[in-house]
Amino acid sequence: MHTLRHHLFLTILTLCVIHARAQQKPDVISLNEAMVKGTSVFGKPIDNQTRCVHWHSELDIIAIKFKCCNKYYPCFSCHEETTDHKPEVWPTKEFTEKAILCGVCGNELAINEYMNCDNTCPKCSSLFNPGCKNHYHLYFETRK
Repeated sequence: MHTLRHHLFLTILTLCVIHARAQQKPDVISLNEAMVKGTSVFGKPIDNQTRCVHWHSELDIIAIKFKCCNKYYPCFSCHEETTDHKPEVWPTKEFTEKAILCGVCGNELAINEYMNCDNTCPKCSSLFNPGCKNHYHLYFETRK
């Protein structure tokens, strides 16, 4: 009787694990890092298109490479909550640096290219969140 119960328990446990794995989204990363077309995105991403726990609309599909650590994060809050250093903004003289990642196609845009792309990826034509421009001052040197 004991062996039968043990076997039944293991069978049910196995089925639960199989069911749980089937319910998981394959591109969701939970260890503060996601891969986006071969590029690591750190912080608190919730999918492989750079959406995060803070910003996750259909249009929230870019990550920003932070000047201070040369790593991509979906947003300022992700960087703030998962690093031990202060962020640095990109100076205008470095706006030709590739520091924006399209979460759909993996295209890296220069900062000036991103700021002038009309909220559309020049490679795949995916739409970016137009509200992101309200946060440029957190990432890029802006005129006062």
